[in-house]
Amino acid sequence: MGHLEWIEQPEPGKDTILIAAFSGWNDAGDAATESAKYLRRRFRCHPVAQIDPEYFYDFASVRPSVQVVEGERKIDWPTPDVRIGEVDDGRAVITVLGVEPRLRWRTFCDVIIEMANSLGVSTVVTLGALLTDTHHNAPVNVVGASNNAALNLNMGLRQSTYEGPTGIIGVLNDACHRAGFDSVSFWATVPTYVHNYPSPKAALALAERVGQFLGVTLGESELHSAAANYGRQIDELVAGDDTLAQYAQQILEESAAEAVEDFSEMVENPDGLINELEQFLRQQEPD
Repeated sequence: MGHLEWIEQPEPGKDTILIAAFSGWNDAGDAATESAKYLRRRFRCHPVAQIDPEYFYDFASVRPSVQVVEGERKIDWPTPDVRIGEVDDGRAVITVLGVEPRLRWRTFCDVIIEMANSLGVSTVVTLGALLTDTHHNAPVNVVGASNNAALNLNMGLRQSTYEGPTGIIGVLNDACHRAGFDSVSFWATVPTYVHNYPSPKAALALAERVGQFLGVTLGESELHSAAANYGRQIDELVAGDDTLAQYAQQILEESAAEAVEDFSEMVENPDGLINELEQFLRQQEPD
């Protein structure tokens, strides 16, 4: 694993979970990465490794930054961070968090898979967020998909039928599935009209869905208060912009009408949300 730099190498665990999120294309409203940051705090994760960015990033696109630490200048590289912690039932949990790599995705996934094998990972959970026509005060929809038929049956998930452009999340899911891991991806919705604002509300919804998947009660956290503040801040933003207010009201009315017509169908079959996700991905143009 020449591209993985160990800080410390833990002993392999049993039924270890790996949670991965990447900023960029898969991370509307920073929801996926903020959710992963919260989860690694919740599970008391500490650094164990870094993925060397030299091979996977175009530094003209994802630039390093300069920091002054104790009077000395330091280059802070966009380095994917690997941490380990523990779920409430004692299982080890690994988090991988960073910027979506620009280059050599297959090799990047190989690094994660080899690392996962060395740490006894059995289940891989990836997090994403997408922009949809949803109102900021509406509950956040979180959709889960897996390529494992037994996992789908047990957890009420479905197999993805998406075809079209994908991000590192899609590539990593496929690589993990082919490598024999149970692999599931959770995606949260973020309103299109406030896409420039971080969404702790969506981050919280993702974290809670992961907690449900792991059989863990997360409890109250700073993410709850941030989500409540988000609602108030967006209310003020929308109230101060007639165009935004009109658009948000239109979405609210359309959502209410659709809920009356389609609620029972969506409860049993979330194809509508899946289709929104697939349409979103098809509309993205890779750089």
